[in-house]
Amino acid sequence: MTNTQNDAEPFILFELAGTTYGVRSRFVQQVEMIEHVTSVPNAPAAVEGVVLARGQVIPALNLRARFGFERTPFDLRSRLVVVSTGGRTLGLIVDSAREFLRIPEAAVEPPPEAITGLSGKYLEGVATVGGRIILVLDLGEVIDLGEQRPAAGAPPAAA
Repeated sequence: MTNTQNDAEPFILFELAGTTYGVRSRFVQQVEMIEHVTSVPNAPAAVEGVVLARGQVIPALNLRARFGFERTPFDLRSRLVVVSTGGRTLGLIVDSAREFLRIPEAAVEPPPEAITGLSGKYLEGVATVGGRIILVLDLGEVIDLGEQRPAAGAPPAAA
């Protein structure tokens, strides 16, 4: 079954509110501890602020807030998962991130119909690996803040 291993893609796994999520590692630049987040006026509710990551100032998106979970204080396990997709780079604030796993493409199924509404719009699929359920993120949806996007310091567009 070497074919299954060849068809497996590496994922970075992280925990959020007791659930395991995965993001394709090709989108992940680094995972680091959260040292300091600088608040930004008028930012969308899920944007915690900006952080300095390897010399680059990037927005920090609190996934707890983005997914509608209660915010919790950062601790030693909290991590910033720096992702880059669609020409945008930002940090995802998660409860913990310590695992790297190859997931066979056949193990990733579309999200069940029961969660395809608002709660499932951030999911690319659901993977079952070794008895574990891993929710695979659709990064494009997660980082799309819609019309709120310019609020982080950009002037309003001229009409």
